[in-house]
Amino acid sequence: MSTAIQIAYLIASILFITGIKLLSKTKDARRGNMLSAIGMLIAIIATLLTINVLSLVEIAVCMLIGGAIGLFYATKVAMTKIPEMVALFNGFGGLASFAVALSDYFLKSNTSLESLDAVNLTSIILSVLIGGVTFTGSLIAYLKLDGKVSGQPITFSGQHLLNLVLLIAFVATSVLVFLNPGNLVFIGALIGISLLLGVLTVIPIGGADMPVVISLLNSYSGMAACATGFILNNNVLIVAGSLVGASGIILTQIMCKAMNRSLTNVLLGGFGQTVTAAAGDGPAIVVKEIGVEETAMLFDSASSVLVVPGYGMAVAQAQHVIRELMEQCEKRNIDFRFAIHPVAGRMPGHMNVLLAEANISYDKLIEMESINDDFPNTDLVFVVGANDVVNPAARTNPQSPIYGMPILNADKARTVIVSKRSMGKGYAGIENELFGYPNCLMLFGDAKQTITKVVGEMKEMS
Repeated sequence: MSTAIQIAYLIASILFITGIKLLSKTKDARRGNMLSAIGMLIAIIATLLTINVLSLVEIAVCMLIGGAIGLFYATKVAMTKIPEMVALFNGFGGLASFAVALSDYFLKSNTSLESLDAVNLTSIILSVLIGGVTFTGSLIAYLKLDGKVSGQPITFSGQHLLNLVLLIAFVATSVLVFLNPGNLVFIGALIGISLLLGVLTVIPIGGADMPVVISLLNSYSGMAACATGFILNNNVLIVAGSLVGASGIILTQIMCKAMNRSLTNVLLGGFGQTVTAAAGDGPAIVVKEIGVEETAMLFDSASSVLVVPGYGMAVAQAQHVIRELMEQCEKRNIDFRFAIHPVAGRMPGHMNVLLAEANISYDKLIEMESINDDFPNTDLVFVVGANDVVNPAARTNPQSPIYGMPILNADKARTVIVSKRSMGKGYAGIENELFGYPNCLMLFGDAKQTITKVVGEMKEMS
């Protein structure tokens, strides 16, 4: 039986690795997710065969309750709320590791104190630290994303110093735990410090930087799970946690590069504080407005179209009507594709998920590095709810807070139409130079409503 379980763990690990590999390509992502889920099912079944703490009836009841809650929220939560749900998932993952570490500690401290050896104590302390930070940090991220807490950076004097003092205090208290493993006061101090650090690490992060925060917290939850695997002596949990932790860190680095930010800044908890510090605003931008009929005529006469989606598209729930616009263009043999910026939306892959929900083919979703050279040869670029990711100030204005950030070269197309409710600024808090460019036209109004009217006009033309 022991050999069979280890083989099952090995198969599950292979499925995890294969699944993550497939997730790197949009067209294979669904299959990768399915393989990872099958791997997790195998790992859970194998683990259940090794434990005697709960009866099969109790386990089945817990799985039914958890499954019912998951199914309820899977059907209830709108696609625009997926970033908030991911933040909560990260938090619950951290909380699970946090709870397992504490339960193991309290069990052994009451029954077999000698079993709290160096490896076990180290794993418990790391699980408490990473799990606690992940839990409270994810809750703050959720509250910011959901608008229950201000999305602006919340800062105060001496914030970095306080975080450093708390981290040093955690290390010092950890040493005391090693010297006095049965003292509940010290473990209680570790609990309090880790939970407080999670809050203090995320509150100074602005809403514009949430994609990086979610990715980083996802990595934290994986590292917490890995530490818990050492506590439980469970190989598959160590492997799964390591995979999530490593892939999360890699993704975080990619996101930082896409936003021209420093990973060190993220880890120090000061991410996003200086976003609005030097807006570099110049003269008032004079824009040219376009109506629905003229927009339909431009689409009708174009031979190639690139759509740049942003969070405004998610808010307006415009992805389905954009698919209708795509269908009208394709009837006219117009090359119609989507240019995806890595940090468009509120989490990595947010735009891909929304467009996939509207049954838009994966092969039409082109990443920034692959599409940027095509903009100069494109007749029409349609920017829907995106702002900072197409702002030429990132290339032209050294005084701009987004200077150096890789952007989509929308301004280099022959014509640009920007769909926005108003002239409101993006998360960076600066004017978008693109809006004043001679080749840029502004289509004001709710994206879903205005694009629906454009589609209606195109249908009448055909």
